[in-house]
Amino acid sequence: MTAADVLLARALVEEATKKSGLIWVRGTGPSRALWHVWHEGAAVLVGDGPGEQPLPSGLDAGGAAEVTVRSKDKGGRLVTWAATVTVLEPRSEAWEAAVAELKGKRLNAPDAEQLTERWARECRVVRLTPGDSRTDLPDGSLAAAPLPTAATTRHTAPAALPRLLLKRRGKR
Repeated sequence: MTAADVLLARALVEEATKKSGLIWVRGTGPSRALWHVWHEGAAVLVGDGPGEQPLPSGLDAGGAAEVTVRSKDKGGRLVTWAATVTVLEPRSEAWEAAVAELKGKRLNAPDAEQLTERWARECRVVRLTPGDSRTDLPDGSLAAAPLPTAATTRHTAPAALPRLLLKRRGKR
């Protein structure tokens, strides 16, 4: 790759990550969709606490992660980049700056006034600094099986349910 290609790839990573509401992050386990902010040249995440998003396993200080950024309008993959993981220490200068940005983007926080205090006590703030990026599209589909969840339907719907629903609709 030429120097111009490297600069273009970095610009693509930054612009795509800034504009995307979600990024897919893979540590040592499966990828997870996470909300983030772009701050000082890196994606910053908060999670692993009560009421916050679960971070993927393997996002430890000095580790590596793979970040996939999707298109905001079409939802398709734009770029995948390798990241160096840094866990920010609570109350440090870098943590305070990152949390100020994250707080502004956190939607529906139940405790907006004490949000930063809760994050300092119970959550991890992680910084993902870009390294190499791949802008070429993969040959395969990259489809993965959904993660196991308790949010499933265990029983079939009762046989009379469609009649009951249609009957109500007719009376209105």
